[in-house]
Amino acid sequence: MPTQREEDEARIRQQVDKIVKGIRAKDLEGLKQLYATDVVSFDVEPPLQHVGIAAKLKNWAKAFTFFQDVNYEVRDLTVTVGDEVAFGHAFGRLSGTLKNGTATSGMWVRGTFCFRKLDGDWLIAHDQVSVPFDIASGKGVADLEP
Repeated sequence: MPTQREEDEARIRQQVDKIVKGIRAKDLEGLKQLYATDVVSFDVEPPLQHVGIAAKLKNWAKAFTFFQDVNYEVRDLTVTVGDEVAFGHAFGRLSGTLKNGTATSGMWVRGTFCFRKLDGDWLIAHDQVSVPFDIASGKGVADLEP
């Protein structure tokens, strides 16, 4: 019989799977169900932070406008679970066909998800996405792979 921590980890991994499915479907309503209303997101898009569910969804909506078809994949997800909070980190890649018909393989980014257990559901309270950068040039390094 699985422990509570094992059950919670499985539920969090299901939430991450729902993120992948929601992005692939460009389903803002589905994605909305996965975030806490007061989520704070440190995404690759300016500004430095996006605060609240409306700001997070606006950021996804903006990303979706570039794509005719979008794909998202997660690799190497690691999850650590407590009683009321949990965190995970992984590599993610957004790719697909742009509105102009150009296929793009996207780039791998580093992502961290922080979850809170709210009314029995594990919701994302914070996420952070980053791209490594070359210190000498000050430019992002977008061709790395996990």
